[in-house]
Amino acid sequence: MIPSVPVFKLYGEQQDRLGPDLLHCETISLRSRVHDWEIRPHRHADLCQLLYVHQGRAQVEVEGQRHILEQSAVQVIPPLCVHGFEFSPNVEGFVLTLAAPLVAQLQAQLGDNISLLQRVASYPAGKDSDYLNNLFSELQSEYDSVRPAREMLLQSLVSVLLVWVARQVLQRREARQLLPRGHEYLGLFNQRVEAQFRQQPSVEQLAHQVGISVAHLNSICRELAEQSALQIIHQRLLLEAKRHLIYTPMTISEVADRLGFADPAYFARFFRRLSGTSPSTFRTGRTDIISPP
Repeated sequence: MIPSVPVFKLYGEQQDRLGPDLLHCETISLRSRVHDWEIRPHRHADLCQLLYVHQGRAQVEVEGQRHILEQSAVQVIPPLCVHGFEFSPNVEGFVLTLAAPLVAQLQAQLGDNISLLQRVASYPAGKDSDYLNNLFSELQSEYDSVRPAREMLLQSLVSVLLVWVARQVLQRREARQLLPRGHEYLGLFNQRVEAQFRQQPSVEQLAHQVGISVAHLNSICRELAEQSALQIIHQRLLLEAKRHLIYTPMTISEVADRLGFADPAYFARFFRRLSGTSPSTFRTGRTDIISPP
């Protein structure tokens, strides 16, 4: 016999704890610690939750699918989704619970074209980790307070958070739309790099030749090649430098000049920064390859 999935307001509580605020905010550790860091699978009939993991580790299970959050991220849990969590004891973060009327109000403000609280999703915080941690901290502090205009400030803070999530949704949507064209732009960029790297063109010059902005080019390179445009140029220069050092008798100064470096000392610094060793040490370590038979 399949066990029924419990329906809670907040985990472990049948009564409504949200009250007139239509929201609830608490730290992850407050509730999970007393359950030995495990929140067993359950669901909420009319509540949406946003879990923010700032530090530590969380295993998230939603509708039988599991994934691990080891980086700072926001996890969206819509109403009626069966979900559970396992946390590391050092976890830091917050759980924000929103009642259906508040969700409907916020969704109306965002517009029908951005649906962000009706589907399961995880959004890495990235560089916004501290910003989100401060935002959730303010939410939790205000929730626990009895200060004037408390409800107004709570809804304002939640609105700021929802704008952040909405922007992540739009960025993902744009990335999906641009992906096929992005491969085309990256291919053109790589062709220009291959043809011109010895002249050390600027990123601006190559972006202009490809027909897109520097920001757009860098976005494509990071998305598809996991490097910035400048890193791609530098890695091609480094590869060619290594080839010359291994397969030719050219001096280091000659290699520097061949690759567009006016100053051999600058070339040596460039090589060490990217490879972790000097050109002469690299060549010495590879004499077995270039020595005559």
